[in-house]
Amino acid sequence: MTAGYASCQTQTSTNTGNNTNSTAAASFFLQSLSTAQKQKAQFKFDEEERYNWHYIPRERKGIALKELNATQYKAAMDLLRTALSDTAYKKTTAVIKLETVLREAEGRPDNDTYRDPGNYYFSVFGNPSSDKIWGWRLEGHHISFNFCSEDNQLVSATPGFIGSNPAVVLSGPEKGLEILKDETELGFNLLHSFDTNQKGKAVINKRAPGDIITASNRKAMIENPQGILYSELNNDQQKLLIQLLSLYIHRYTRLFAEQMMKEIEEAGLNNLRFAWAGDEQRGIGHPHYYRIQGPTTIIEYDNTQNNANHIHTVVRDLKNDFGGDQLLEHYKNDKH
Repeated sequence: MTAGYASCQTQTSTNTGNNTNSTAAASFFLQSLSTAQKQKAQFKFDEEERYNWHYIPRERKGIALKELNATQYKAAMDLLRTALSDTAYKKTTAVIKLETVLREAEGRPDNDTYRDPGNYYFSVFGNPSSDKIWGWRLEGHHISFNFCSEDNQLVSATPGFIGSNPAVVLSGPEKGLEILKDETELGFNLLHSFDTNQKGKAVINKRAPGDIITASNRKAMIENPQGILYSELNNDQQKLLIQLLSLYIHRYTRLFAEQMMKEIEEAGLNNLRFAWAGDEQRGIGHPHYYRIQGPTTIIEYDNTQNNANHIHTVVRDLKNDFGGDQLLEHYKNDKH
């Protein structure tokens, strides 16, 4: 373990999101790497590796946190700060630290490499110091953030995945820690606000699916949208749905989140649907799932694994995941 990787400090100020800062931070991160490290970390923007995302423990490309010294580690985390809200940054670093909780819970030795907070990888696609279009990714167990920029503007920040295993830490020094507590509570609050007729529309299955339905597919797709429409909610319920939606959208910097929310509104709030599956009682042993789906967005939450103490959440942009086809065409038509 390197000195920089040993601990994480979180900021408390509101992150508005200046992508010039992202460009500078990504360039500084790459400059901090040795030639051999840079060969691991940097790819062409149009390589297939950019779409090779997942949220399970597996072999990954990129440069791992455990391979970084203190200066390099700080540069990597400074890059992450430029793209996420302060709250999402704290959740992300907390999820990374959960690997040590899992290692202990599963009785693995201290030198185990399967449950290792160092197994989170940064990858940069393109050259942020010279390219108009470039991207980057942070990925490991239960974390996958994928970003694309054009002309110093963040244009895509999805797929964006955060998971938590355990959802609630049951023992040890971190007992009671619940990283995705807000995502759970707000979902149940909305469900429990429904009357019988509304619940009949919102609950699409008495049994929750075993995972998020969009999984790690390159293109997110859930055909035949189900659930209760925004227009079928009363004013207070509509506010609850928007609050839940905003919780996910505001994982990103304020300016980008506002743009993403604007696109959702332009596509029509009345086209949003909220769907629930599984148990309607909160707690371990009660598997449940919900999603918000609209013309531009799918957001999923699933808590079914490990006796319903293991959460997966994802934000997908139906037009702009990985930057979308249009951004890739811009890249190909530009000179690189």
